[in-house]
Amino acid sequence: MGFRIGALIAVFSVAFAALGINVYKLQIKEGDYYGARAASLSPENILPPRGIIYLADKNGNYLPAAMNRDYPLIYSDNRKIDDVKETATALSLITGISAEDLGEKLKDSSDPFEPILKRVNEDQLSALSLQELKGISVAYETYRFYPFGTSASHLLGFVSIDNENPGGAYGVEARYNETLTGDNIRLTVDKDIQAQAEAVLGGLIQKFSAEGGTVIVQDPKTGAILALASAPGFNPNKYGEYPLKNFLNPAVQSVYEPGSAFKVITMAAGIDSGKITPETAFVDTGELTLNGRTIKNWDNKAHDRVTMIEVLGKSLNTGTAFAERTMGHEIFYEYLTKFRFNKETGIDLPGEVAGSIRNLESNTRDINFATASFGQGISVTPISLITAVSAIANKGVMMKPYVNTDLKPERVERVISLQTSLKVADMMVKAVDGAQVAKISGYTVAGKTGTAQIPGKGGYSDDVINSFVGFAPAYDPRFTILIKLDKPAGAPLAGLSVVPAFRDLAQFILNYYNVPPDRIDN
Repeated sequence: MGFRIGALIAVFSVAFAALGINVYKLQIKEGDYYGARAASLSPENILPPRGIIYLADKNGNYLPAAMNRDYPLIYSDNRKIDDVKETATALSLITGISAEDLGEKLKDSSDPFEPILKRVNEDQLSALSLQELKGISVAYETYRFYPFGTSASHLLGFVSIDNENPGGAYGVEARYNETLTGDNIRLTVDKDIQAQAEAVLGGLIQKFSAEGGTVIVQDPKTGAILALASAPGFNPNKYGEYPLKNFLNPAVQSVYEPGSAFKVITMAAGIDSGKITPETAFVDTGELTLNGRTIKNWDNKAHDRVTMIEVLGKSLNTGTAFAERTMGHEIFYEYLTKFRFNKETGIDLPGEVAGSIRNLESNTRDINFATASFGQGISVTPISLITAVSAIANKGVMMKPYVNTDLKPERVERVISLQTSLKVADMMVKAVDGAQVAKISGYTVAGKTGTAQIPGKGGYSDDVINSFVGFAPAYDPRFTILIKLDKPAGAPLAGLSVVPAFRDLAQFILNYYNVPPDRIDN
């Protein structure tokens, strides 16, 4: 009995000794800092630690993409400074702040805690330690840290250190600001697919001297976003160094005319309505005049008798306009609304905007519907287009896109029948096989290019947007990819720019997931 009591006394003695050491550290060794800091803080500014944002990998592991990190802070207690001028001069050499500005700070004795420089680097810390300036000390403050730098910046956003507007700004940091005040968040975005998507996009921009671009990878069966990359981006660790325009997320906040990539939507509408089939044929004369305006094919050629399969494969504007006129304006418009091109997708990212098909509502001229059939005169966001094409990939069922793993897959609605989805997928596979550029040995790949002129004053400019959207394996897809390249120099066709990039990224993902081949090459 006496032994047990003695052991308990010993344990409690050790515990109280440890507690005493901590009390000494807080009250004596660092007492000045914490006392001054407490005096300068109001209760509403004291918040719980911000939660971590994690990215996933294919094995179910999660890595922090946004976390908290302690940074050195130089601060002063002006009550203890004997010579303001001398101290300001010495600090100026260390911090790079002018001695005049420092002098003004050091004169103020009303606040015992006066921050001098935040996020101090190692060289500055070393220089300060050699000076031993009276009244000048170092403490540590916690700030948001993004270990991947510029990677996934549009997705993550950043945390503002503005005292008037603290908290999450842009991206997930803003969308889940309240949740992150204490809780962690895991994202559907795969760090390895994200890195590859960014590498592909960066290579495209460099090779073609493009203004920017976007790459999205989505799981069509669930709606989960596997990668979301846009350029130009920013480093959230140094967000103050970037222009405001860089913080707009083009994937959800920017609209554009999709061009020929939209032809798959027109074909899906025509086939699902029963007005055309993949084998429906028409005679292409190379041009079509409506309301005084003439539509021509991209190659300025006539192709004689062609089926809808060939129309999609050859990307004929006249043939897509024929499909639209055959189903009729009302049916065509109805399907565009079913695909939700006039609505936001509801993705859990801030600031999403909707595309526009108002041109078909305010002006019902035939020419407007004809050009809309091949993606001109209407606008989409990248997230709305990939979600629509993912519906084709997912046997006709549209899923709501999301990035937070706490949001389970949500079915929006069936937009086309199973039979239609398989027919359109087959047409897209034939288009890829015919062009060969996006073809991957051993796999069925469904896809469609788009080279859209950018609207300007009084018409269209010479600048273009190249895009490609597709999925693989075509009949049991693991992913849908959209690649968009803004204003590549020399306005090349999409087949020369984004299509090879799509093939490389798709091949990477197929290998990454160890997806078994689904075809024997002929």
